[in-house]
Amino acid sequence: MLFHAFLIKYAEIAIKGKNRYLFEDALVRQTRIALDALEGEFQVCKERGRVYVYCPEEYDYEETIEALKRVFGIVGICPVVIYENKGFDRMAEDVVSYMQAQYPSFRESFKVHCRRADKSYPMTSMEVSAELGARILDAFPGCSVDVHEPSLNLTVEIREKIYVYSETIKGPGGMPVGTNGKAMLLLSGGIDSPVAGYMIAKRGVKVDAVYFHAPPYTSERAKQKVVDLAKLVSRYSGPMRLHVVNFTDIQLYIYDQCPHEELTIIMRRYMMRIAEQIAQKSGCLGLITGESIGQVASQTLQSLAATNEVCTLPVYRPLIGFDKQEIVEISHKINTYETSIQPFEDCCTIFVAKHPVTKPNIKVIQRSETRLDEKMDALVQTALDTAEVISIGE
Repeated sequence: MLFHAFLIKYAEIAIKGKNRYLFEDALVRQTRIALDALEGEFQVCKERGRVYVYCPEEYDYEETIEALKRVFGIVGICPVVIYENKGFDRMAEDVVSYMQAQYPSFRESFKVHCRRADKSYPMTSMEVSAELGARILDAFPGCSVDVHEPSLNLTVEIREKIYVYSETIKGPGGMPVGTNGKAMLLLSGGIDSPVAGYMIAKRGVKVDAVYFHAPPYTSERAKQKVVDLAKLVSRYSGPMRLHVVNFTDIQLYIYDQCPHEELTIIMRRYMMRIAEQIAQKSGCLGLITGESIGQVASQTLQSLAATNEVCTLPVYRPLIGFDKQEIVEISHKINTYETSIQPFEDCCTIFVAKHPVTKPNIKVIQRSETRLDEKMDALVQTALDTAEVISIGE
């Protein structure tokens, strides 16, 4: 059946106060961005407190649904058929035709719900619902009306035209991207960080990313893997800028000067310092990491405290209480898992110590970092100056 439009349902936005329109506008904007990549000219409009996507004459239904299911803020997608408003009898015929096309052998319970945007219509909403229900009962012997727990909810909206829909496809929920500021994601080639970026974007945060590359110890394929992950995350978060930082000289210097059991923590602290400088220049209000308590040595509470200590921006860790299987399930859901498990090493795993410290003492770590005073400032500045910026999803 050809659907002429999609009604976009939202939840949290509806409880906003006087600034509700800002969230609705952001939802419209993100929906347009999602549909721009598809063939055909879609129109996304706000109409009397509703958001509608009007479809071109020819479009790919499945592809359109998949695009809408990646727009945060949408909780439901209702495929709509639109008919001309030519009086009740014609509307009743059209509604019965809709049911015959969608559910040709319908024998279950149903409920008709009528909404009148046009209050001058000569029948009340309850009268329309009751009369349409009677027409459907006549057309489908064996079906029944159940106003409490029906198998099928049929909605008829009386506007300038007649809008009919009976299905609600689940959306991703959350808040429209761009309504809650911007943050910088530390994106590695692993499973966790793409999921963390997805989860923060779901709360309306625009995401940029930084990746630490260590050639020749990490290959161009490892870098491409991270670019591919950024593209997958951007399908939900919208366009992002990926900052690729050459971390090799910094890692080698730390490796030469510092105790090897402290390598992971000290390298992580310098990643956070560099990411924070990039974030501040980019107008970000925080950093995002994929850390989960106790998952690896660098993610004990003591280790997290040691990395936090070098940051002035807040660090958001949406996976902090998740176990690995929960993270893997989300990575499957957003299609990043297969890319994440490609066997290309990132710069963290190359230089990991055999017996890393799991409960670092911050004062001890600070004392070890004084061994880096001679060259580190210059190395960090070089890494910042030479960082490559890749536009993703634009």
